[in-house]
Amino acid sequence: MTTNEVREKFLKFFEKRGHKIIPSASLVPENDPTTLFTGSGMQPLVPHLLGAPHPEGKRLANSQKCFRSQDIDDVGDNRHTTFFEMLGNWSLGDYFKAEQLPWAFEFLVEEVGLDPTKLYVTVLRGDMETQIEADNESVEIWKEIFAKYEIEAKDIDFMNEEKASERGIKEGERIFGYNVKKNWWSRSGVPSKMPAGEPGGPDSEIFYDFGTEHDQKFGVNCHPNCDCGRFLEIGNSVFMQYKKNEDGTFSELPQKNVDFGGGLERIVAASHTDDIFKIDTIQIIVAKLEELSDKKYSDGAFMSAFRIIADHIRSSVFLIGDGVLPSNTERGYFVRRLLRRAIRFWDKLGIPNAGISELVSPLLGFYRDAYPDTFAKKDFIIEEIKKEEERFRKTLVQGIKEFEKGRDPFALFSSYGFPFELTLELAKEQNVEVNLEDFLLKMKEHQDISRKGSEKKFKGGLGDTSDKSLQYHTATHLLHQALRDVLGDKVVQKGSNITPERLRFDFAFDRKMTDEEKRKTEDIVNKKIKEALPMQAVSLSREEAERTGALHFFGEKYGDTVSVYYIGENIGNAYSKEFCGGPHVKNTSELKGTFKIQKEEAISAGVRRIKAVLV
Repeated sequence: MTTNEVREKFLKFFEKRGHKIIPSASLVPENDPTTLFTGSGMQPLVPHLLGAPHPEGKRLANSQKCFRSQDIDDVGDNRHTTFFEMLGNWSLGDYFKAEQLPWAFEFLVEEVGLDPTKLYVTVLRGDMETQIEADNESVEIWKEIFAKYEIEAKDIDFMNEEKASERGIKEGERIFGYNVKKNWWSRSGVPSKMPAGEPGGPDSEIFYDFGTEHDQKFGVNCHPNCDCGRFLEIGNSVFMQYKKNEDGTFSELPQKNVDFGGGLERIVAASHTDDIFKIDTIQIIVAKLEELSDKKYSDGAFMSAFRIIADHIRSSVFLIGDGVLPSNTERGYFVRRLLRRAIRFWDKLGIPNAGISELVSPLLGFYRDAYPDTFAKKDFIIEEIKKEEERFRKTLVQGIKEFEKGRDPFALFSSYGFPFELTLELAKEQNVEVNLEDFLLKMKEHQDISRKGSEKKFKGGLGDTSDKSLQYHTATHLLHQALRDVLGDKVVQKGSNITPERLRFDFAFDRKMTDEEKRKTEDIVNKKIKEALPMQAVSLSREEAERTGALHFFGEKYGDTVSVYYIGENIGNAYSKEFCGGPHVKNTSELKGTFKIQKEEAISAGVRRIKAVLV
């Protein structure tokens, strides 16, 4: 089946079962400083999983754009990609395991046409440390499902991957129990790493068996979570039923939620190929690469290069489309890394007289109907990729000069952005020895420092719904309107980032603010805090919400019904009103302290950034 067919079938399947179809959120999380990118369908829905009502109701479904930077180094095999679409359906306190597991199986078998005898499942077998019980309920439901298709389905506890590899799969076994490292889901990973207030729960994963021969370098025996490539995870039903408490224990959420995520590309692959790079959305890039390079994807010597280029250009296109431009910091660093790595492998294919931006048009042509907003930015995306390739070509020239001077490989990497693999190639050509152990040690130190900085920067974000985060979230609404009062209606929000320590607000404006303009903005915000205005919310149709004059991200997709948060006695004469998912404080008087702008600066052409605090 094609990607478009599977996506459409999924949405229609759940629409028939009472789900409202909601649009994909941006790859840049809005008001969630706990993470740089949207890496799952549930991220934009965390407030609603914690209990806030969703304007579209209790049953939702969509196909969400996702990017996972941690998978960059894994790209090159037959199944890993950094960008993907996640098919998702959610129950916000409505149905639970008894409905979800049969629906997931029915969709894969009856709608996509997968062979049920090739499907295997995993469940949580409990966690001694946190006293979370084994998910025996899901085991019994799975047995009933397989029995319906006359498939023998014994269950077995593996607990961990080591034991699974030692034992392997026996005749008739179909349901496998693993520990929390494999069958627990939260944004922060295993229960012990979850911050207080974070929701999570056991999950049940569905794997497709391609039947390929097991490679023993991945363990003695194969099992569903083996990395040899025989089994591919294609769906995961997360049962969001717990919330972590301040003392490290877990309590049941007021509502039990279902969060299903199915890898669109992986499901398409399972329907006809064991190689995700042969599905239509990625094959279109591979075909263009074959045309430009006069080489074949099937040639084992070049297959990895084809895969890396195809994945990295696809991720870069969608990230740039959502406003992430190549740079040396934060999100932009990953776009730069993706593009530069792709360019290195582009050169390995020996493509003459063409730049990597040649791949953008055929790719976006395929996504024209599914993501028209990204397609509309095609020329801008092409130009940004061209500029980054030009910058990198200059870096390569400089880096080679520095290498010839005998510069340390890590210094070449950290100071010049010179890829380490290129340093190794040059060293081999010139018979120069490179201390790999020293490079890896320095790289680990660099990553540890970066990680600690990131943890400090993003400590306790809006996702934990701390009191100070809610205050700063509300303050961004006041700031947005105050800026429009002082600078005019051309001010448009471009993003925000909130921690318990400060707020950060990005907005479209073409020049530096004067000291007087900053003072006026502060005065307005502080005046509204003193006026003790109520913060209220109302659910409206998108058209009604727009007619109220509520501010929103132009070009962003919204559902048929939206939440509008407004500051004032009624929405008609409210001081501020915006499309927003919440949560907020109930009254501006709850903003403790005086609003103060710490910094106002440019972050890109026509976009300014304000950092502010309540002191």
